[in-house]
Amino acid sequence: MVKLQLPNPGLDNRIPSHVELETIEKEEADTRPKWDNKAQYMLTCIGFCVGLGNVWRFPYLCQSHGGGAFMIPFLILLVLEGIPLLHLEFAIGQRLRKGSVGVWSSIHPTLKGVGIAAMLVSFLVGLYYNTIIAWVMWYFFNSFQEPLPWSDCPLNANRTGYVEECAKSSPVDYFWYRETLNISTSIDDSGTIQWWLLLCLTCAWGVLYVCTIRGIETTGKAVYVTSTLPYVVLTIFLIRGLTLKGSVNGIVYLFTPNVTELANPVTWLDAGAQVFYSFSLAFGGLISFSSYNSIHNNCEKDAVIISIINGFTSIYAATVIYSIIGFRATERYDDCFGRNILTLTNAFDLPEGNVTQENFEQMQKWFNMTDPVTFVGLKFETCNLESFLTDGVEGTGLAFIVFTEAITKMPVSPLWSILFFIMLFCLGLSSMFGNMEGVLVPLQDLNIVPKKWPKELVTGLICAGSYLLAFIFVLNSGNYWLALFDSFAGSIPLLIIAFCEMFSVVYIYGIDRFNKDIEFMIGHKPNIFWQATWRVISPLIMLVIFFFYFVVKVNQELLYIIWDPNYDQFPKSERVGYPDWVYAIIVILAGVPCLVIPGFAIYKVIRNCCQEQDGREGLVISVSELSVNGDLKNHA
Repeated sequence: MVKLQLPNPGLDNRIPSHVELETIEKEEADTRPKWDNKAQYMLTCIGFCVGLGNVWRFPYLCQSHGGGAFMIPFLILLVLEGIPLLHLEFAIGQRLRKGSVGVWSSIHPTLKGVGIAAMLVSFLVGLYYNTIIAWVMWYFFNSFQEPLPWSDCPLNANRTGYVEECAKSSPVDYFWYRETLNISTSIDDSGTIQWWLLLCLTCAWGVLYVCTIRGIETTGKAVYVTSTLPYVVLTIFLIRGLTLKGSVNGIVYLFTPNVTELANPVTWLDAGAQVFYSFSLAFGGLISFSSYNSIHNNCEKDAVIISIINGFTSIYAATVIYSIIGFRATERYDDCFGRNILTLTNAFDLPEGNVTQENFEQMQKWFNMTDPVTFVGLKFETCNLESFLTDGVEGTGLAFIVFTEAITKMPVSPLWSILFFIMLFCLGLSSMFGNMEGVLVPLQDLNIVPKKWPKELVTGLICAGSYLLAFIFVLNSGNYWLALFDSFAGSIPLLIIAFCEMFSVVYIYGIDRFNKDIEFMIGHKPNIFWQATWRVISPLIMLVIFFFYFVVKVNQELLYIIWDPNYDQFPKSERVGYPDWVYAIIVILAGVPCLVIPGFAIYKVIRNCCQEQDGREGLVISVSELSVNGDLKNHA
């Protein structure tokens, strides 16, 4: 085992001893928040870890990387990367009883930048994440009508046909891109604020403020609903999905492994990234949540339970989503076949019902032989069920396009729409609780806000500031900005923060000291699995993911997807390059949180050197003055 430990003078003075911890816990009983019960803590952590990514990013990655084959690297890396880092964050937060900034500055003053970086990432991710909740609320409000507004195209101004943009694409595409986003054709074209989205954004930040107004004292109550309701809704959708025609096709497609994908390094890279993001690691929220626990809480058991629930939720949600996607694909396949049958029926004036899916190919051959001249002039669509199943859409498109289209084909569609968007709202809101905690506690630790300010005021200022900055996401170009934040604010910075966290605990705090802490807290030392993953395996995996991610991004032209009705291949989305000024935004989003870590460390070292030099000069001056005064006194 690796026993390397860097020198860390003064550590014992910065952290409380095991004996002092017991006293501190009793003293803090009335001043520091704590969980009402264990269930409240577990539900809060589950709500933070299990978010929108489990519902739409994981199913898309399964579809992109060989279905069931993707689950093999996902589960392997969940064990070797996700669980060890989750346990480490729980344990160090519980041991030092502070938020992310307090924990890392206690381990070493130069590491405060790690906590600041986590706070910045939590803030940036929270900005756009709550905008997605605003979109969910817009769809939720529009679900209380029959038929659903995205089930049919609107009529044009003359009421002689459908709006051209909708007729060329589809009702769900039109409602999403035009009625909801009113999207521009480039990120350069900012446009104006869309008032309906601004109202929803106001509601989203208002609800979040009410739920987080007093930190865990209020969020702890809300999670009983926000963390459990999604599982109820997912189960209802699974039961409903299994009764729909073609749902089994989707589930079979999801779990049929394409083993050749295991040889693709990008599959492993995406699996590692998905494990990492799905646990909400390195945001600082989990460290804060665990710091409110009793000192003898079994954090190892908590980490394992939450990891199992998180992995299960990803696979369970993918099963539900693909049962609905299977139904949608079958419906589109039947519609495609129906149009082909109609073409053949009309061309040869056949009685209705003579041509079916079962005898379609035989009828084609028959008319090709008996009337080849007429048959050659017919145009048939290519209907392939697998192509409809593989027609996946990542991220927001899966929720707001694919799923909404499937819902329109269900009986009593408004009911299913209401349930679906309630589920997304709960998933998003419970994740935002952790993001808010990851911003609020570090701000208090940094003494940026006066301690006498009530928590309600500080929370209100954070929400208000975030709300104003989030106006950028409700412009005509808002969706492009959100995709930019999603791609860069929560990617590389989180990876670097997590690596610094693990390295700091193992090699600066000291793995032996950490082992003794855990033994004191839970009654036994961490076993060989934790030792191997903390010291070598997990840091190595993070370095490999970072290296491959960096290589892929450097060699890849940065493109973004635009919606342009004038595109010659419309309704296909067009990929275009970012304008040059966007690269400065990318540097701010991805670079600033990363550079804060070494930047603060360098600042701290320089400051310490200057203070030591000033201290020595002050000592020399004071000694000289004493001797001179003494001489003068003696002389007198």
